[in-house]
Amino acid sequence: MMHKKKLTNAIIDLNQRDLKFAKEVKRRSGVDFNACLHCHTCAGGCQFSEVMDYMPNRIIRLVQLGLKQEALTCSSIWICVSCNTCSIQCPMGIDISAVTDAICQIAIDEKADVGEPEILKFHEEVLKTIKRYGRTHKLEIMLRYKFYTHDWFRDMGVGLKMLAKHKLDILPSRVNHMMDIKNIFSQKKAV
Repeated sequence: MMHKKKLTNAIIDLNQRDLKFAKEVKRRSGVDFNACLHCHTCAGGCQFSEVMDYMPNRIIRLVQLGLKQEALTCSSIWICVSCNTCSIQCPMGIDISAVTDAICQIAIDEKADVGEPEILKFHEEVLKTIKRYGRTHKLEIMLRYKFYTHDWFRDMGVGLKMLAKHKLDILPSRVNHMMDIKNIFSQKKAV
């Protein structure tokens, strides 16, 4: 479940700065986020800003300041659905979603305390079905996620409606060229 941190009295220790963090985020994202004006336009269109602990421009500020642990452990990077609304509205054309994705990658690589472990688990289940079948198998994703969270019945009505409308296939289908999919996943491990 998503939780918004109380930041009204938050104190950030600037002595904990990692000056290499911004360079690494820039390298992974390919984005020059130093052009950010911190005008908050990105936050204005974000559908999920109410449950974020940091607005998109604040995440960029954490990176700029080298506040690595704060950025890696915040909930906002996991709550972001990469809809690119923030990037589209940004007057400087900053791809904020790419920055957020880069921070998530670093958090995973460094085994940081994930701000929203259930969201990460959901993403992992999606990737597992892609690795297994070459595409997503929504029913399997949902069942594995439910097994992880032990929250079996909260949204059962939605699942039943999806089944009734043939939005969930009982059996998975595979792409024809599974070797291509295996190559993609093996390349990821090599990086």
